[in-house]
Amino acid sequence: MIGWLDTNVLVRHLSGDPPALARRATSLLSSAGHGELLVADVVTAELVYVLESVYGLTRPAVAVAVRAVLTFPAVKVVDLDLVLRAVEVYETDRLDFAEAYLVASAERSGVGSVVSFDKGLRREQSISWVQP
Repeated sequence: MIGWLDTNVLVRHLSGDPPALARRATSLLSSAGHGELLVADVVTAELVYVLESVYGLTRPAVAVAVRAVLTFPAVKVVDLDLVLRAVEVYETDRLDFAEAYLVASAERSGVGSVVSFDKGLRREQSISWVQP
């Protein structure tokens, strides 16, 4: 194992900017032979935020980019299925990534509900929305 991967490595790879750092990031991500790179869920959330707010990518483009980097051979996510489900909810149901992650967590955990003031959650059919 190499260690925990920071968001900036993923951003450099995806943005290609600056070119020298982007090449190094891509090389690292592409080479599973050097060890595993662990990606924390919070890094995925930050990556979504940066791609949307700094680079102006659309939801579908963000979803494609996130799926691409999370499935590199060297990249390991603690619960890849959960994060990929959160990306799906984010992309298709137009929730912020944090809320999409909560929906995916509610589904996976069996708890089945999310307590929030966010009215967008009432559209979710797979969970119950509970207002405080």
